Amino acid sequence: MTYLPSPQRYKHMQYRRCGKSGIKLPAVSLGLWHNFGGVDVEHNFRKILHLAFDNGITHFDLANNYGPPPGSAEINFGKILHEDFQHYRDELIISSKAGYTMWDGPYGDWGSKKYLVSSLDQSLKRMRLDYVDIFYHHRPDPETPLEETMQALDLIVRQGKALYAGISNYPADKAAEAIAILKQLGTPCLIHQPKYSMFERWVEGGLLDVLGDEGVGCIPFSPLAQGLLTNKYLHGIPEDSRAAKPTGFLQTSQITPERLEQIQKLNAIAHERGQSLAQMALSWVLRDERITSVLIGASKPAQLSDSLKCLENLDFSAEELAQIEDILT
Repeated sequence: MTYLPSPQRYKHMQYRRCGKSGIKLPAVSLGLWHNFGGVDVEHNFRKILHLAFDNGITHFDLANNYGPPPGSAEINFGKILHEDFQHYRDELIISSKAGYTMWDGPYGDWGSKKYLVSSLDQSLKRMRLDYVDIFYHHRPDPETPLEETMQALDLIVRQGKALYAGISNYPADKAAEAIAILKQLGTPCLIHQPKYSMFERWVEGGLLDVLGDEGVGCIPFSPLAQGLLTNKYLHGIPEDSRAAKPTGFLQTSQITPERLEQIQKLNAIAHERGQSLAQMALSWVLRDERITSVLIGASKPAQLSDSLKCLENLDFSAEELAQIEDILT
């Protein structure tokens, strides 16, 4: 059956300007880090993508190594994009990244011009695209000169393979340096993608100030702390959770009695606000005007629908913020 997106798709989503650019992003964007790989069920992630666009999510975020296996998320997304979204490409912002290990040898990792250009060429083939809207360097490279990495992003934009350049996981000092180099090259940095949540707040130590001062957007990933800031861990560690898997990014050792107590106290505040813990956690990240959008993942359509409800209550009272701060510190 042919997919026809909802004619009401732009009615309820909020769109925020990305720094000082001409681009606006949906307040909630969909990340394909998990749940869209070769090991996942196509029928399920196709429904998630349809639901996202039906609700005004126009931004889909990928990277070369998303899967598993690496590259499979881009292949799957490209297939569905070609089959279901071909007529809506100009309504979409599609991003990809390179910076982590993607192939063997000295040219398949980090931040050389060789790696970034080759990686994006591969990503475009996997997604069946002529260009991506945003291309990020995924992490700082301690050995490659920052000038070379930024020159690669500038080259990619000038070649028309990406419309905008971004950086991810850069600390404040390196971000400021990268932004300055790109500005000098004539390809402004559009956006930064850092890890940020109630439990991961390093961006408040200077990065958000840099981005605000420079007019660069910010789109945090892992705003739910790999599921910690949901109702999943209110009563301990479920057997089917990420923390229960030894190879996952969330380890059992991170879920201490102190952390569980924080989660339960935060959940009580969310309940008073008429939100789930996940909804409040997303609203909390979006409370800062320097945040352009928040990246969420979803393993099923119902999760996505629940997360989108965060937009119904983005305001916090001074008392609520003080209570949350007291719990977190």
